Amino acid sequence: MSKIHPSALVETDAIGAGTTIWAFVHILPGVRIGSNCNICDHCFIEDGVDIGDNVTLKSGIYLWKGVTVEDNVFLGPNVVFTNDLRPRSKQHDVELAKTVIGYGASVGANSTILAGVRIGRFAMTGIGAVITRSVPDYALVYGNPARQHGWVDEYGQKLLPQGPDRWRSADGLRTYLTTATGLQPTISPDLLG
Repeated sequence: MSKIHPSALVETDAIGAGTTIWAFVHILPGVRIGSNCNICDHCFIEDGVDIGDNVTLKSGIYLWKGVTVEDNVFLGPNVVFTNDLRPRSKQHDVELAKTVIGYGASVGANSTILAGVRIGRFAMTGIGAVITRSVPDYALVYGNPARQHGWVDEYGQKLLPQGPDRWRSADGLRTYLTTATGLQPTISPDLLG
């Protein structure tokens, strides 16, 4: 069963078990929210948004139509999303860009996400990053505009080089290979254990 604060305005029934929705949140019809999510105070979620399981939205986040947040994502306070690359007042017949936040990604507080980008699996953005292009899987990006400053593992720890196109976790237990989409673990990590 989900927990909804009395001051929240929730207009969808598609909310998974164990999800908590805090004060002054407004969720429009047509939104799907998975199980065990935490939607903090003062968030707005527009119709057509899809949120996976185990997602944390900290306070002050507005998710617009066209945004997909996959499982196990963390969005820090006041992350800003856009969905229209050329906005004009009162123009409603435009094609909205699709933005995807990949499985296990973490987006730092006050980051701004350009419409139409993808933040890859387990990627991490620094505080205040301005994301103007897609972020590879496991990449660490920060700055304005955001640039890559290394790779991180599933726990957010920086990876160490181990040879050409090979990386390893700081504890030495996991290794990764460079791929066309970022990094890939050489052995699939057990993230649930």
